[in-house]
Amino acid sequence: MQEKIIILDFGSQYTQLIARRVRELNVYCEIYPFNHVPALDDSVKGIILSGSPASVRQDDAPQIDFSLFHTKYPVLGVCYGAQYLAQNSGGEVTPSTIREYGRANLTYVNDTNLLLNKIPADSLVWMSHGDTISRIPDEFEIIASTDTVLVAAFQIKGSQTYGIQFHPEVTHSTDGKQLLENFLIGICHCTQDWNSESFIDTTIQDLKTKLGNDKVILGLSGGVDSSVAAVLLHKAIGANLHCIFVDNGLLRKNEFEQVLDSYQHMGLNVRGINARELFVGQLTGVKDPEKKRKIIGKAFIEVFDQAAHEVQDVKWLGQGTIYPDVIESLSVNGPSATIKSHHNVGGLPDFMKLKVVEPLNTLFKDEVRRVGKALGLDPALLGRHPFPGPGLAIRIIGEITPERIAILQEADAIYINILKSTGWYDKVWQAGAIFLPVQSVGVMGDERTYEHVICLRAVGSMDGMTADWSHIPYEILGKISNEIINNVKGINRVVYDISSKPPATIEWE
Repeated sequence: MQEKIIILDFGSQYTQLIARRVRELNVYCEIYPFNHVPALDDSVKGIILSGSPASVRQDDAPQIDFSLFHTKYPVLGVCYGAQYLAQNSGGEVTPSTIREYGRANLTYVNDTNLLLNKIPADSLVWMSHGDTISRIPDEFEIIASTDTVLVAAFQIKGSQTYGIQFHPEVTHSTDGKQLLENFLIGICHCTQDWNSESFIDTTIQDLKTKLGNDKVILGLSGGVDSSVAAVLLHKAIGANLHCIFVDNGLLRKNEFEQVLDSYQHMGLNVRGINARELFVGQLTGVKDPEKKRKIIGKAFIEVFDQAAHEVQDVKWLGQGTIYPDVIESLSVNGPSATIKSHHNVGGLPDFMKLKVVEPLNTLFKDEVRRVGKALGLDPALLGRHPFPGPGLAIRIIGEITPERIAILQEADAIYINILKSTGWYDKVWQAGAIFLPVQSVGVMGDERTYEHVICLRAVGSMDGMTADWSHIPYEILGKISNEIINNVKGINRVVYDISSKPPATIEWE
């Protein structure tokens, strides 16, 4: 039985970061909305209560039944979680005199306390709260303070329940990793046995047991997630895995042929389907991005369903769903607002009566890459930038035409190839060219031109939740611009997007 830590999410922007930090310590954990507490058994080694944008003083503040786990498991409340523990036990939480946001130093640390072992008295911590624990119950003991926050950390006497007012999961908290390690190892006694190799062994064995001799069909995208999912399934059931790779006419230049070739070299049972005319034909005259997505999704299901019916006795649909997709989908009616729906979470059309198998639905993106590396996948495939499901359809702003697709494919190929040749491809999390539906005046030779604009987009990120624009050197941007303008007919201007997420998104549509 895989031991785990349960993280209860009260809607904090940092909840996924807590999970990432726990897993970096080779401890498996799962996130659940505060109002969907899972069944707790012997595999659970401890509970972490996240922060929240809400205040415990609100009438509609998130509430949990603390008695479910108070005396049964070690508990660590972070920010809102700490304030909830204090108020729920008879303490008092009041508005801070000033909103405490940013760096602070601990001025008092009880270093004999297990949670604060090896943490110095001047440790830098990250605060983010508008309320303060102004009075603690008698059974609480203060174990850390700052100049302005008396109750920076506490323990409920005689128990393994702790609260901290700061965020150990962010890198600004210099000893945050040590604090989490103290909780996970010193208090919860986790064995730190969760890593890529153990995940692979356990997952393959589970898939063998779950699937037996059943057939599975899986739609490949050329991306990291579906590729790693396919290899895991292939190792479990071999030729009973049937993969389908659809060319929707909106892939990058020569991508269909290149990716199909790489899959066949991996030993996967793959069928490539050229459906370019179907997809592009249905998108004719469509400008609205949501309509584009729906048309592409519907067309993909039609093509995929037809191909699936050509394989006899298929019982399962394999998907490359990863953990952030699952978390956001779970939170639709919980504390976190879902920004977008995910095409591979949320069920299948009624006419596809298949059960779903998702080998990666407990992993974050970087963990998927580590598993892929351990499985021996091609580094070029594992390092491939994320690419949107609708493909170039949402990188062509406005109407989609064969001419615009061809222009964007050429410009994008030049952009990506120069990033690779200069070593910048691996420094960037995601890059792509955008076709803008505006024309501008230019001069080529002695002639006046009136042609289209290409926008270059490149961002750095960990998981796409937030992103900052990449500071590619001017000389490289200049080279890219010259190459595109000189070689792609129909383009006479290139611009660079310097917007971060938030407030912008990575893709334009």
